[in-house]
Order: sequence, then C-alpha cells, then structure tokens
Amino acid sequence: MRNIPVDVSALTFVCVSPPRPKLINQDTGEVKVDRNGQTVYTVGLSAADESGRVELVNVAVSGDPGVAIGQVVTPVGLVGFPWEQHINGRMRWGIAYRAEQIVPAAPVMPVDSSASTPAA
Repeated sequence: MRNIPVDVSALTFVCVSPPRPKLINQDTGEVKVDRNGQTVYTVGLSAADESGRVELVNVAVSGDPGVAIGQVVTPVGLVGFPWEQHINGRMRWGIAYRAEQIVPAAPVMPVDSSASTPAA
C-alpha cells in the first residue's frame, strides 16, 4: 500500500473519542499489535481547517497516546492510505489514517488586551 503524507500545518485537531485498542476480530476481542508488540490504538479526531470545514477521522497509533476528549492535539507523522474490502459480494473502500504519535498541541498564548503599547 502507498502511504500518502498529510500536511497537518493548516489543520486543528481535537480528540472526539478516547483512545481504544484496535481490534483484529470483533468476535474474539483479539487486539492488534505492531511489529514491536505494542498495542495499536484508534483515536477519533476532528480535523478543522481555517474555513471551518470539519472532517472526522479515526487515526491509528502504536501505544496509548494518553489524550482525552476535548483536548487539542497534533498527529505527528500522519499518513493516509487507501483500502478496499470485499464482503458478501459488496466492495467497501476508504482512506485509513495512521500517525507515529498523537501529542497535545502547544498551548496558544492568550493576547492580553489590558497591556498598553508604548507610545512612539
């Protein structure tokens, strides 16, 4: 599969569903692990651009990223890759997302409107 890098610089991501282990098999509860034996988690994120358009994406990441609902985050090394699946004669397809890490975003410093500006 071809990984497509995602430029996250113009997007704001908010955690909308908590990290949960990704299941390989819903019936048995078998959890997916990466090559190093770490559990793969899925985190639901909203991705908003400057125009206000919002998309919901599920992002896979190795290891529990320790983020919470409502937290502004940054997916590091985010890539998308196309997938397709044939079940019962029907084809499903989409784009899956994976990140190296999901980290809290740097805090935005509030503008102090009470501060006076020096006179020229």
